[in-house]
Amino acid sequence: MNAKAAAFFRYPLVWAILGFLLLVLCNGLLAPIPGSSGGAALIVLLSLLSIAAYSAVYLLVMKKIARRPVPELSTQRAGRETLLGIGTGLLFIGLSVLVIAIFGGYSFRWAPADAAGSLIAGLVLFASAALFEEMIFRGLLLQAIERIGGSWIALAATSLFFGAVHLANPSATLLSAAAIAVEAGLLLGAAFLWRRNLWFVTGLHFAWNASESLLGIQVSGLDVSGLFEVRVGGSAWLTGGDFGLEGSLVPVAIGLLLAVFMLSRAKRAGQIKPMRR
Repeated sequence: MNAKAAAFFRYPLVWAILGFLLLVLCNGLLAPIPGSSGGAALIVLLSLLSIAAYSAVYLLVMKKIARRPVPELSTQRAGRETLLGIGTGLLFIGLSVLVIAIFGGYSFRWAPADAAGSLIAGLVLFASAALFEEMIFRGLLLQAIERIGGSWIALAATSLFFGAVHLANPSATLLSAAAIAVEAGLLLGAAFLWRRNLWFVTGLHFAWNASESLLGIQVSGLDVSGLFEVRVGGSAWLTGGDFGLEGSLVPVAIGLLLAVFMLSRAKRAGQIKPMRR
């Protein structure tokens, strides 16, 4: 590869788009579809293969094409950061559900549980999906845009894009997409800027979706079966309506508060990068 070609591929938006396309291709080829034939064992196998493929593609793009280090995947504090992210996700969803339940929006009853294999398969699938989305949105796109326009523009752009792609989900509306942009796009982006690794933000994302599923709450409009059955009552602004918890204003408010806290910590630590001049 000559110098001009190498410089072209090292331009942030070039390696970000290339990585985006390769990850989407891997996802299309390997990611299991919930409810498809093959059972829990096939879902676990495909999810694990997906995780390996996503990681290989990400490292290939960053190291060989972008020619940049990948401190966001450093294994030095991987376990601690992942657990911290999972704890943050559980706190976020637990608090949101508690507030909605107190105001009469949710009530739960124990459901006949699926086989243990199905529950495990669902958790592994959520881990794979969380890694896929975080590598695309926070790993590739946020970091690429940040190198050109700074942290604030990168955070705004990826948050809006994250909300927009969820318009394809069942029962999605412009309001639910706006809610996703704030409570998920902004929160997960702030989490990455604060911790500067994919372990924390992937753990947060995984715990978010997995806890919703185990509680029997729709995950971004997608029906799930978990350990509980949830009865929904009251206004859609409280419960999220047909879209599920993410359509509620409660996690939007809590997510915004968490994002402000994380961004303040990131700024104090010097993690916010200015726009290039």
